[in-house]
Amino acid sequence: MKQLLAFNLDNIKMGNTNQTLGTTYGNGGVSILVSIILKNSLIIASILLLALLIFGGISLIMNAGNSDAKKTQQGKSAITSAAIGFAIVLLAYSIIQIIQVITGLNILNSGL
Repeated sequence: MKQLLAFNLDNIKMGNTNQTLGTTYGNGGVSILVSIILKNSLIIASILLLALLIFGGISLIMNAGNSDAKKTQQGKSAITSAAIGFAIVLLAYSIIQIIQVITGLNILNSGL
């Protein structure tokens, strides 16, 4: 099999153990690692959405009575950016699901 990466996965150590990235994830290697990240992307995006909504809401409430409209606008933009970012992640996840159904590939179900 031709090596596509410029480095060998068997040389990359996994923490303080003797395991390497190549031996831990077997023949799948990086594809299984990407699959794990994709599966958990909705959880990560949800946590970030919640944190940004709380930050934006607190900022909006604290600066609503002030005459400084710039700080109030920062809270509004944080909430808007969080919603748009979550929508993009949700759309990307949905597209991956559609590709799985159409092609029959197991992108998100690597067997781990």
